[in-house]
Order: sequence, then C-alpha cells, then structure tokens
Amino acid sequence: MTLLDRYEEVVGAQEIQRLRRMAEVLADKRIIHVNSTRNGGGVAEILRWMIPLLGELGIDARWEVVTGPPDYYRVTKTFHNGLQGQEVSLKQSDFDLHSEVNRENARRLNLEAEIVIVHDPQPLYLPQFTPEGKVKQWIWRCHIDCSRPQRSVWKYVEQGLAKYQATIFSMPAFTHPLQLPMYIIPPSIDPLSDKNRPLTETERLEVLHRFAIDPERPLLVQISRFDRFKDPLGVLEAYRLLKPYHPQVQLALAGGPADDDPEGSEVLREVQERAGDDPDVKILLLPPDSHCEINALQRSAIIVLQKSLREGFGLTVTEALWKGKPVIGGACGGIALQVHDYHTGFLAHSPAGAAYRIRYLLRYADKCHRMGANGREFVLEHFLLTRHLRDYFAMILCLDQPGSCLFVPFDKE
Repeated sequence: MTLLDRYEEVVGAQEIQRLRRMAEVLADKRIIHVNSTRNGGGVAEILRWMIPLLGELGIDARWEVVTGPPDYYRVTKTFHNGLQGQEVSLKQSDFDLHSEVNRENARRLNLEAEIVIVHDPQPLYLPQFTPEGKVKQWIWRCHIDCSRPQRSVWKYVEQGLAKYQATIFSMPAFTHPLQLPMYIIPPSIDPLSDKNRPLTETERLEVLHRFAIDPERPLLVQISRFDRFKDPLGVLEAYRLLKPYHPQVQLALAGGPADDDPEGSEVLREVQERAGDDPDVKILLLPPDSHCEINALQRSAIIVLQKSLREGFGLTVTEALWKGKPVIGGACGGIALQVHDYHTGFLAHSPAGAAYRIRYLLRYADKCHRMGANGREFVLEHFLLTRHLRDYFAMILCLDQPGSCLFVPFDKE
C-alpha cells in the first residue's frame, strides 16, 4: 500500500484524485522549502510529512535548512517576538548579522529551482544574495501572528520582500498591505504520523506509567514549546484556581526544545520553579522525536489547553481536536480559527477564565464529549495535509497565470 493509498482511507478517493490531477500539471517544477530547523516547532513537522508526499505525487521537492552562530538565533527569536507585538530592542549590528548569515547560506545552499518557499523571517533575505535566474519564483510563507508587529521589525521584513513573487499567511488578520500577491493558507496536521495515529490502550497506558500519571484521575494537558507566548505560567495559575474544586485533577505541561529558540531553557526553569513540588503537576521536557508520547498525553487528557497569548496557528490545538478532545485556548491568532465557544471548546482571556471553563466541562461530561466529536469533524474538513497541499498547488497554478488569482481566501464554512 502506497502512502497516498493510506491517506485515501482517511480523506476519501476523490480528494486524492484531485491532488494527483493538480500534481500532474506541476510535475516539471522543482520546489524547495527553506526554514531554520529540522527539529522542534510546527514548520519542521509540516515539512517532514510534506516533502515525502510531494515526492510520491511525482514532484521534485527538497527541504533546506539555514544555519548560523548562536547570536543569529538570538536575533531571529527577537524578530519573532517583535512581529508578534512584543517590544524588542535591536541594534543595526543585529540586522547586519541576520543579513550576513543569509548571504553565507545563499552561497552554501543549492537553491536552484522553479519555486523556493521561504518560511518565516530567519531565511527571509536569501533572495537578496542568490544570483538572478537561479530561482524563478520566491514565496515567503509567514507562520507568525503579524497583526500588530513592532514597526522596526516589520519595516525590515518589508525590505526583505523586494525580490519575492508572493506571500502566504495563515489568516487574513495577520496580513498587511504589500505590493505582491498574497495567499491565505492555514497549516495542517498529518493524520498518519506517530503523533496523530490511533494508539493501542497498551501504548497509551505505558506512556502514562512512565510519566507517573494516574490513568484513573482526570488529566489536563498543554503541549507546546516552553515559550512565554504559550503562557505556561498562566496554565499553572488556572490549574491552581481549579484545584480546590477538583482535587483529583492532574496537569501535564509537555514540550520540547527547538534549535532556533534560545529562550526555551530560561522559560522552562521559570515553570519548574513555579510548579514547585506539587506531585500532580508534571513538567516534561521531551526530545524532538517524542511523537507517541505526545499522542498518548493528548488522548489521555479530558481537556487539552493551549492558553497562548500570541499564536500563529496552534497545531497542538488541531492535534487535540483530531483526537476528539475539547480545547480551551487563548483568544488569539489561529486558535480562534479552530476553537469555537460551545462547539469545539472555549476561548479564554485569563487564567481565571480558563479555570472557569475547565470547571464547566468537568461538570457537563456530555457536552465535553460532543465538543470533542465536533472538533474531530472540523479538522477532517479543514485542517488535514491534503487540503494544505491542494492550497499550495492552487497558489502555484495561479502564479503561473499572473492576474488570474491574486488572493485565495480560506473558506471557514
């Protein structure tokens, strides 16, 4: 059985046939994706499944990664924070370092292709240093909530887009007026990956036993990098507000390091200190390949949290909904695209609000179950990888016919 045959069992034959037909038109194109890490974060996960599937569809696709010294990742993390609205301080030497590392990577990487899709600000300036004609079309794919960026950082991004032919954002709210075509393509999950495939009861219980989590007591879970924008301290506060009313509740905060995020260890230390010696709180730093462990934690949770303060999309929300779990998420970014009050979960604006919604779902088990079922159906319709690839193919076909399709909206209905 081929990879496409397996996906057909999930999404249906018609969807796979549609992908095959679109791929036939694009078979003569080489597509390269470029990001800043192979380990950690949603972009790396998406590319890990997307590249093999493109190959099976007959498209020559590669994945390249930019590298740089530690200071480069400090600067790009500051860019990320600034684009999400945090007040940051950058010197001219920081911009110069980013530019120089992009120059070195443009010299090192083999970027000869019809289409190069550059993910986020880390490799943004590659076109500036790549010989003319080597790449036919440059596309910048932004996964970040840029709705309220710091001005100096956004100005630098705009300057870097001078040689691009198109941009992609996850939501219309993240965009800004630009003098080039703009596409709206939300991310997606792979239903066949180890993180999302069905688990046996033995597999699930083995993970809980390893992490000293009681399978007989209700479990709350948040899966995310240890990042201040993910608000793990706010999750701890919500848990503590809830605990007097539901003393049996357990909490697991699980996440892994990302090669391009130098702040993670500091945030992890703050979370560990705040958690203290509470035996019902598990702070889990997981290796990048802990997909089955994350799968088991999400499937064991009665409710999944993603209490972010800023969020580009929130693939952990998508994963939880796919597993039939209601989600209580921060009212921001792509979480609001997925979590709808009383339908797939609840949006929360504070730790107290999150605690209140958890109490509601613990009290009304039937509503909790119904929201989970709604969430799985919603993901099946909108946020699986086949839709993601179809949107990419449609964008490329539009770019081949300039003026025919300048803006592709995401249909929420």
